[in-house]
Amino acid sequence: MVALVKKRSGKAGLPPGSLVHIGKRRGVKPAITLIRYDEAGFEEGKAAGVSECFPLVDEGRVTWINVEGVDDPDTVRQVGEQLGLHPLVLEDILNTEQRPKLEDYGGYLYIVLRMLSCPAGTGGILSEQVSLVLGPNYVISFQEGIEGDVFDPLRERIRTAGGQVRKSGADYLAYRLIDSVVDGYFSVLERLEDTIDSLEGELLKDPGPGTIQSIHNLKREMIFLRKSVWPLREVVSSLERGESSLIRESTGVYLRDVYDHALRIIDSEETLRDILSGMLDIYLSSVSTRLNSVMKTLTIIATIFMPLTFLAGVYGMNFRFMPELEWRLGYPVFWSLIVLIGIGMFIYFRRKKWL
Repeated sequence: MVALVKKRSGKAGLPPGSLVHIGKRRGVKPAITLIRYDEAGFEEGKAAGVSECFPLVDEGRVTWINVEGVDDPDTVRQVGEQLGLHPLVLEDILNTEQRPKLEDYGGYLYIVLRMLSCPAGTGGILSEQVSLVLGPNYVISFQEGIEGDVFDPLRERIRTAGGQVRKSGADYLAYRLIDSVVDGYFSVLERLEDTIDSLEGELLKDPGPGTIQSIHNLKREMIFLRKSVWPLREVVSSLERGESSLIRESTGVYLRDVYDHALRIIDSEETLRDILSGMLDIYLSSVSTRLNSVMKTLTIIATIFMPLTFLAGVYGMNFRFMPELEWRLGYPVFWSLIVLIGIGMFIYFRRKKWL
């Protein structure tokens, strides 16, 4: 909580629309890539600056401009000046702690998504904010600058001559970007399912202190996934209803499919969350059972030794006129009595099924 306050303290007292970066800095210099296409062909390249991109935005082709890295407010400001974006949109782009949402500004739509992935060796979910600006014939995407994204298959489809994306408009491109992000959630769910399966085997075989920590870590990841998916469902639902003139009816059919995918992810997430809650109960029950077993064993041992300790205490009092002290067979009889009592109590406990 303290770190969160420090991140936001830089905007204290500033007017709305002030361009200040909020969130984790990636230390990435902004890189801009440009893809322009129609059914007849496409162009792809990297731009040295913002000014090189927007003169190419025309009515004849769909333009996709991808900005990697939003640490520099000046780059975001230049994009906003070229497109005439509202200052609050630019402010939200620089705030990488946004929840998924959709805002309609008439001439364009602003969409915020959370792109999730599970890179090998990280041991957790990697989250990156993706901001989309959808216009009549363009899509501008802003990423935080983490290496790699889920859009490479889409780029490959654009490069090939076939496919629906080359024949459709910017709204279909925005749909494909959203669909790619949602499909990435399935990969995250598969990784979580595999982790839960292995953890369940460990829980039933030999649970240890690290098991409970792993369960709590998974529960936090499930909560994070839920926060990313639930608002996204409302975003896709708003797009699918066709409330904006930028979304054509033909694209709405595909958005309904994305909405179904979001519901499937939510159902899977809730199922996994219930499984984790059950695993936590099983762990606590197994710990309690083991503790009860140990306590039962210790109690039986203490019970067996109680009469033996009593006898040892009686004959250890050193009274001068104890009859058994002068008896030649006193010592072996004492040990025989001790052994018989111990064996007798052991047999009694076995018959009672306490052992």
